[in-house]
Amino acid sequence: MNLPLRLLCLGLGWLMVGLAVAGIFLPILPTTPFLLLAAGLFARASPRLERWLLEHPTFGPSLRLWREKGAIPARAKTIAISLMAMSFAFFCIVSKPSLPLAAVVGGAMLLPALFIITRPTA
Repeated sequence: MNLPLRLLCLGLGWLMVGLAVAGIFLPILPTTPFLLLAAGLFARASPRLERWLLEHPTFGPSLRLWREKGAIPARAKTIAISLMAMSFAFFCIVSKPSLPLAAVVGGAMLLPALFIITRPTA
């Protein structure tokens, strides 16, 4: 890989790690998808950083589980679906959207929820 592309992958990888860390504290921002992207970017640019993520005591187990089996832990599924449902309820209560808008927002939340539910459970 040429140097500019490697630097781009490294920069984007660190950006994804930063967004993942922010996602720990912000419920609307997911953590694991950003870490998966970071691991993929680091795999192309720095095997050492990829290994660091995969061996990380907090993030590593979920990342390895996803890579090896495409599985999501049951607790993570429950938390993700619960937060989506609470977010949708909060949206409906606070903004009182029209039925078409509520349907669009609900549909946009339903697609990732279905993806999560249909993945193997670890």
